[in-house]
Amino acid sequence: MKALQYLNKYFIKYKYRLLLGVIITIFSNILTLEVPRLIRQSVNAAEDYSNGLITDLTVVKTELLTNILFIIGAALLSGFLTFLMRQLIIVTSRLIEFDLKNEIYAQYQRLSLNFYKKNRTGDLMNRISEDVSKVRMYFGPAIMYSINMLVLFIVAIIKMYNIDPVLTTYTLLPLPILSILIYVLSRVIHKRSTVVQEFLSKLTASSQETFSGISILKSYGIEERTMAEFEVLATSAKEKNINLYKAQALFYPIMILLIGISNILVIYIGGLRYIDGTIKLGVIAEFIMYVNMLTWPVAVVGWVTSMVQQAEASQKRINEFLKQEPEIKNNIAEPTQIIGNITFKNVSFIYEDTNITALKNVSFNIEQGKTFAILGNTGSGKSTIVSLIARLYDISDGEILIDSKNITQINLDNLRQSIGFVPQEAFLFSDTIKNNIKFGAENATDEEIETAAKKAYIHHNIIEFNKGYDTFVGERGITLSGGQKQRVSIARAIIKLPKILIFDDCLSAVDTETEEIILNNLAEVSKNKTTLIVSHRVSSVKNADTIIVLQNGQIIQQGTHNELVNINGYYKELFEQQLLEKDI
Repeated sequence: MKALQYLNKYFIKYKYRLLLGVIITIFSNILTLEVPRLIRQSVNAAEDYSNGLITDLTVVKTELLTNILFIIGAALLSGFLTFLMRQLIIVTSRLIEFDLKNEIYAQYQRLSLNFYKKNRTGDLMNRISEDVSKVRMYFGPAIMYSINMLVLFIVAIIKMYNIDPVLTTYTLLPLPILSILIYVLSRVIHKRSTVVQEFLSKLTASSQETFSGISILKSYGIEERTMAEFEVLATSAKEKNINLYKAQALFYPIMILLIGISNILVIYIGGLRYIDGTIKLGVIAEFIMYVNMLTWPVAVVGWVTSMVQQAEASQKRINEFLKQEPEIKNNIAEPTQIIGNITFKNVSFIYEDTNITALKNVSFNIEQGKTFAILGNTGSGKSTIVSLIARLYDISDGEILIDSKNITQINLDNLRQSIGFVPQEAFLFSDTIKNNIKFGAENATDEEIETAAKKAYIHHNIIEFNKGYDTFVGERGITLSGGQKQRVSIARAIIKLPKILIFDDCLSAVDTETEEIILNNLAEVSKNKTTLIVSHRVSSVKNADTIIVLQNGQIIQQGTHNELVNINGYYKELFEQQLLEKDI
């Protein structure tokens, strides 16, 4: 149970609730175990009257009635205490589940971009849902039933031993066999539980990817092939689950068999001792009740063991992520004021996952309030520069300065909060258009939202929808066109009023006429803001104060539009080519 030791902090956090639950559990079980004693007294009183040891029937009736009332009272009070126990222990397990999910979610947000390149979304979802649910069972039912079992065993065995040590010894003979079986089966269940959870993650990941790419699957007509692949995975998961439940299924029959043997021993040995006159008939009745009261706790040992083993396997998977340190760390706790000057000094960068060199000795300077443009073909390193400014990655070599400070010595939260970023692939959340724009400024008014939408040239499209700004865009904005998604993303960045605006090829899905309108609006928006425009179109970057041309991660040209069109090179060729395409 090494992996579960990570959860000890939650035991400490909720120690008073759990301790009170344990105390109530103990009292509830002690009350329950009073019933066999009352049954013994009742049977013995009836036997004594039958044998003539008690001649007054009224005395026997009074004792029987008194015992019945005590049994009813004990049952009612025990039931009430059991209710309180469940309220304390089970509710606490839900509170811990809530805390653990929040901890995992917060860790997911802390981890760097590389983490998400190496792990599938479905697997991440499974660990925060299914795995946490398994862990909750450890805190709730497993603890509750374990305490029940221990208290019943300890109290019942003490009572039994005080009544008749010999009969108690025979009754408990099957227990060592039970212990060995539990140990062996627990090891098997632990291994199989780990495999089952891993396959469940694969199933979740496969489903998530299928649903996300359903339009591609339908376009290519490969539904049957996808179903066949999923069926193979599902069949493997089914077989792993069957193997697990085969092991779990052995517990209950074995428990019942051992309890049955104990009952036989009580009746046989108890009968012999009754014939000898060593014990009374009531003792046999009491022992049979004790043995059968222990049936559920003994049977639940297997279930509890299975829950603990599954929780161990799940927590081990959770710990793999919780113990990972983010590659990008906030090194400065004090707030940093961002003005907007950006400097790259001989910056080189290699992607760790692919070993591709994206940038080689890149140097440039962007003054606060100026517009800087990056032009280049696919794979030239344009988006990498954007990612480095937002410090989504740390550079391999060189230095990046923000306001003359090394980027690693700037408060990371302040840096990213000062950036309004429009990515190359516009991402919208499954929510209304209004809330997607408000993502940039949570407290924005309806008027501010409309103003941002107008500047992004999307307002006229939005008001044509049936529900206007309250239109639900669907997962990843699927109900909107590519150009509409890009413009909503632009509105989201504008409304934030950031110090640094970054547009990463965010007009690729709009026509040149719309692009011209948006660029004119952005010129007004970007006044006094450091603006970075990344594009493969000359029309998008021509008004920038400085333009750099990237090729294979290196700067091959730098200057203004007028300077670059008068120099033979990549920029002039691209300008003439795109100008010709426009004329055609």
